[in-house]
Amino acid sequence: MRIAIYGRDFNDTVLPYVQEVFNHLAEHHIQPVLYAKFKTSLHGKIKLPANTIIFHNHTELKERADVLLSLGGDGTLLDTLSLIRNSGIPVIGINFGRLGFLASINKNEIGSALHALINKEYTLDSRSLLRLESDNGLFGEENFALNDITIHRRDNSAMMIIHASMNNEFINSYWADGLIIATPTGSTAYSLSCGGPIIYPDSKNFVITPIAPHNLNVRPVVVPDSNKLSFEVEARESKFLVSCDSRTVTVERSVKISIKKADFCLNLIRLNNETYLNTLRNKLLWGIDTRNY
Repeated sequence: MRIAIYGRDFNDTVLPYVQEVFNHLAEHHIQPVLYAKFKTSLHGKIKLPANTIIFHNHTELKERADVLLSLGGDGTLLDTLSLIRNSGIPVIGINFGRLGFLASINKNEIGSALHALINKEYTLDSRSLLRLESDNGLFGEENFALNDITIHRRDNSAMMIIHASMNNEFINSYWADGLIIATPTGSTAYSLSCGGPIIYPDSKNFVITPIAPHNLNVRPVVVPDSNKLSFEVEARESKFLVSCDSRTVTVERSVKISIKKADFCLNLIRLNNETYLNTLRNKLLWGIDTRNY
């Protein structure tokens, strides 16, 4: 098995856990395939195995790795999408952050998790993606998102009006700070904090969640992911923001946007002792409220 490793700059307090990852890979005679920028950030801090090789982009990743290991939080795992793209390479995350819905492996379970990974004691959880299309080719070849695509006003601008349609049928004109279009995976992210529902990963739906809507009777709506959504913006300001997961660009008001399900999925590794409901209970602390006992 060829395991690629991706990460960002770390606080020094997590460096012992990063070293533990490489130590376990060396014990199992696994050759690490390390992202070039990550290797630079680890220089002088971590002792890497002598047989470590590097990769720079999605093409080299596809040629050199069978699995991608993300070291960090959910944001770090989201970044791996631009490297994995449509290659089908499965990804698993070790959580060095806080909540960690996607990077669900605790840093204190590194040894057992890597043992299960190397021995293929896992299942693949196929997660749907969003694809953004626009008049001016926003985000280029990386116009896809695992969590959500967001249309948002700029910090210094007034509330905006977003005209939304589904398959050319008018849905609503949202008077709000913005609009979130989230996948089931993204339903536990930004959408959840704005009052959106939690959607089971294989539900084959998207959710449209308004951000601070002016009208209180405007609520999130769940739609089948086989539909194409279209959006036009009306606002006082000439520009607004569009985000694909953590990537954000400034867009002219005249630009029209459409969103649909991408034609490929992300393969998220779930170890055999993990389930989605178990993750929800652990992360959202369901059943731990002492007032119930």
